[in-house]
Amino acid sequence: MTSPRLSLLLTAARIATFEHGRPLTNASGFFFRRDERLFLVTSRHVLIDAATQHYPNRIEIELHASDENLTRSTTLSALLYEDGKAVWRQGEDAFGEVDVAVLAIDAAALPPDHVIDAFTPAHLQQTLDDIEVGSPVLIVGFPLGFHDTVHHLPVVRQAVIASAFGVRFQGLGYFLTDGRAHRGTSGAPVVMRDAAAAAAAAHLPWKLLGVHAARLDMANRDAVQDEQLGLNCAWYADILMTLTRD
Repeated sequence: MTSPRLSLLLTAARIATFEHGRPLTNASGFFFRRDERLFLVTSRHVLIDAATQHYPNRIEIELHASDENLTRSTTLSALLYEDGKAVWRQGEDAFGEVDVAVLAIDAAALPPDHVIDAFTPAHLQQTLDDIEVGSPVLIVGFPLGFHDTVHHLPVVRQAVIASAFGVRFQGLGYFLTDGRAHRGTSGAPVVMRDAAAAAAAAHLPWKLLGVHAARLDMANRDAVQDEQLGLNCAWYADILMTLTRD
């Protein structure tokens, strides 16, 4: 088992998208385990985005190949379509598409010495009592593809919850965070330290609150006079219980 101090970093995965052999984009994702099934979670627009004409048909996921030597890594390639149909799951609600997608990982396709950590349903926030506006959170990902290239580890950005947690911002299924974010962070987990789990020496003492999607900006912002808001959308992580259902 990996060290608890690395467990959060080992939940995250660097994703590269391809159209056949042509590289397209880099993004972030993370692992979620439900019962015996393992899923890769990322933003839906990482896998398909009509607005930008982004239509990859394959992704590559970087994995650690040793829990004793983090410099060893391997790559898992996964097709996004089978018989012309998408193999990932994405959600929608009364307001439209939810920008979260999950891809089931075939255990037989994983390298024998792969090393990952994964969130589970137990890491989802069950109540709203201890999540206040202004609470600090971390976003674990690969901004602009940047990461520790020697040890293949993501970086962590700090943010705070910037809207009422549990309230769908403007009716949509996300909350806001206030923090610096860049391209490539899409699909990263938004987490909060779980003090009770840490006190109990849990291996992964974090609450999974959301899935970072994109920076939020105003359409009528004066690009000369006004800075960007610095706010981000994070879709509520409880959508994973729907997307990973049998």
